[in-house]
Amino acid sequence: MDNLGLIAAVSIITAGLCIAIGSIAPALGEGRSVAQALSSMAQQPDMTNSITRTLFVGLAMVESTAIYCFVVTMILIFANPFWNYFLSRAGG
Repeated sequence: MDNLGLIAAVSIITAGLCIAIGSIAPALGEGRSVAQALSSMAQQPDMTNSITRTLFVGLAMVESTAIYCFVVTMILIFANPFWNYFLSRAGG
């Protein structure tokens, strides 16, 4: 396997790992936060509006991690700077 093939294979594997790990952790965090919010609403129904508002802000913050991983994955697949560098060095 030449250098370009190696760079392509490593980029695809890295992109897959990035999106896999980067989406599992936020999913677990969001599930745990929603479960805790529902438990809190069951214990204090009069604070439902405050808990819901805080929950949505927290979910947006947690979800941003998965979005960043998605962006990194798309960069590795479609606009890989290493790929362009090795293409220019190889004369392609």
